[in-house]
Amino acid sequence: MRSTLLRLLTAAVAVAVLSLPALAGRKLNVASGQTVYVPIYSYIYQGPKGKPYNLTCLLSIRNVDSKMAITVTSVRYFDGNGKLVKDHFAKPVVVPPLATKEVFVPERDISGGSGGNFIVRWQAIDDTAVPIIQAVMIGTASGQGISFVCDGVAIEED
Repeated sequence: MRSTLLRLLTAAVAVAVLSLPALAGRKLNVASGQTVYVPIYSYIYQGPKGKPYNLTCLLSIRNVDSKMAITVTSVRYFDGNGKLVKDHFAKPVVVPPLATKEVFVPERDISGGSGGNFIVRWQAIDDTAVPIIQAVMIGTASGQGISFVCDGVAIEED
């Protein structure tokens, strides 16, 4: 009993000490605007014959700043060949502090293919916390399911 408690205590101290360097180097990422590339998959291939498995896609744009709004100026959806499929916003959309804006691509819409992507442009009045922009893909068929997330990558910064 006593040796088990000592081992648990030793492990907890080791984890705490080893975590300090990782936490010390973290900085808040700020910008006044970006262009972000977000990969999405309308379908993936499965099985020995490479049969397409359709997926529902959700683009999530999360303003993580607690004080400043961001403005999403465009969300453009491209297929795997780089052809514009749809321009999702007719006009800029304000995302308030700690709020989220979403774009939904239904499972039956396979126009993006397995190499689709969103190009998201956002801006702010001043430097603000960089939003989290992700795509969540989900599919269920024949009693099985799959889900995964793709993070957006900034390709330009204002």
